[in-house]
Amino acid sequence: MGPQERAILIIASRVLSYPDADLFEAKEDINACMSEEIPSVAARNRLQVAIQPLFAYKPEELQQLYVSIFDLKAKFGLYLSAHELGDSPKRGAALIKLQKLINVAGYDRTDNELADYIPMLLEFLAVSPETQNSERLVKRLSVALQRIKDHLPENNPYYGIFSVLMDFVFPKPTREDIKKLEFEREEADLEELPYPIMYK
Repeated sequence: MGPQERAILIIASRVLSYPDADLFEAKEDINACMSEEIPSVAARNRLQVAIQPLFAYKPEELQQLYVSIFDLKAKFGLYLSAHELGDSPKRGAALIKLQKLINVAGYDRTDNELADYIPMLLEFLAVSPETQNSERLVKRLSVALQRIKDHLPENNPYYGIFSVLMDFVFPKPTREDIKKLEFEREEADLEELPYPIMYK
């Protein structure tokens, strides 16, 4: 994974996190990162087009949109093991393994998110050295991100960032990968959760 892919991961991590005031304050830094770290004109233009609609919202409007998309529907959720295992009790063990992977790489989490929070894992891949464990994580994330992208309408303001990730960073999963994920998931009783879970 080269500097360009790592830069895209960093930007995607920030944009897919809960849109607090820091996101809007970081707009110029994000634009600078794109200009300086993403040499591919195609990738840079696609990323600019992907994130531009998000900054057109007022902060409180984007926060409401974020919650309505990522917090209320499981198929759009931003937790890796939820896509892989659904409502299975096996998620607990999966979280422990992910936390161990992060710790072994020499990193500590500084927030209160679960170890499978996708924006955090994107940042982890951006800053950590490539290992067999990180390569496996890339493959796992590719399946989950493709699943989210497949379910999001193309006119959804967040669709573009998933499209950029799948076109410029992650390998496209095979049909077998997708089928395996769907087979191993245990669905919750309700697809739509009864209330939003605020991250911050």
